[in-house]
Amino acid sequence: MTIGINEFIIASSLLFLIGFMGVLLRRNTLIIYMSLELMLNAVNLALVAFSRFNQAMDGAIFVFFIMTVAAAEVAVGLAIIVMLFRKKQTVSVDELNQLKG
Repeated sequence: MTIGINEFIIASSLLFLIGFMGVLLRRNTLIIYMSLELMLNAVNLALVAFSRFNQAMDGAIFVFFIMTVAAAEVAVGLAIIVMLFRKKQTVSVDELNQLKG
C-alpha cells in the first residue's frame, strides 16, 4: 500500500485545523503558542508533501528555512511569555489584554 499526497494533505489540514482551533478557543498563552507552532508544522508537512509529489527539492529546502525562523521565534516568544509571567504573575490572555505597567 502506498501513501499518496491526499493522505498527507488531509493530515496537514487536520493538524492546521487543530492548531487554529487552539488559537481561537484557548486562553492560556503557552497553549496558544503551541497551537501556532502546530500550524507552522502543518504547513511544513504540506510543503514536503507537494515537494515529494512534484519530485523537486524546492519545498523541502524551503522547510529548512522555515524551521530556522521557527527556532528563533521559539526563543523570542518564550522569552516574552516568561517576562509577562514575571510582571503579571499570570499567563491568561484575559488578564494580559493591556500591556501597560
